[in-house]
Amino acid sequence: MELIVAENINKSYQSGEVSVKALKDISFKIEVASLVSFIGPSGSGKTTLLNLIGCLDKPTSGALKIADTDVFGLDRRKAASFRGKNIGFIFQDFNLIPVLTVYENVEYPLLMVQDVPVADRNKRVMTLLDAVGVADQKDKYPDQISGGQKQRVSIARALVTKTKLVLADEPTANLDHESAYMVINLMKKMKDDLGTTFIFSTHDQKIVGEVETIYTLEDGALTSREDTGRVKDV
Repeated sequence: MELIVAENINKSYQSGEVSVKALKDISFKIEVASLVSFIGPSGSGKTTLLNLIGCLDKPTSGALKIADTDVFGLDRRKAASFRGKNIGFIFQDFNLIPVLTVYENVEYPLLMVQDVPVADRNKRVMTLLDAVGVADQKDKYPDQISGGQKQRVSIARALVTKTKLVLADEPTANLDHESAYMVINLMKKMKDDLGTTFIFSTHDQKIVGEVETIYTLEDGALTSREDTGRVKDV
């Protein structure tokens, strides 16, 4: 079953009088409950593409459906609503709110985008904190926990709205080797247990070595797709 269908996506930016093509006729399909990585050198278009999939930007032309929704056809308000309910984000610098506790950071998306009763919020937050192994850190602030723990909190936050799609931009870049593998294995487990699709933009070979599909971007063009042969467990 396909979660994402992209057709002939182009994205151009205006730099003075010059039009720069960041993405050139990008087409791909991604299934539900997948681990997918977009790789390529800096400037190849990975982040631009993730921004489009995340409904943070609009293309110059092309079509993109996520969960059967034409996301490029959504206005700004509807795109924000769709993003809040359907897409989670994991960043290399964690992007946790420093004045909120671990618990409050994970709870925050539920307060912003969904009218979730208090009891249900507490159950969702604590279930995910337990699943990622940081329930005992719930009352601490981000500067009181390790980098690996921060990224675990970020994963819980990305999943708390019951999203089926998580976009991860270099999620292991600021982690040591051991913490990076712990986070990767956690995301694989979440994919299997919850049916979540994870899309990575990364240079990290630890992630590339674990995904099921690898797309390579060069100069804004999709140059190859490799199915790694790893069997999905869902």
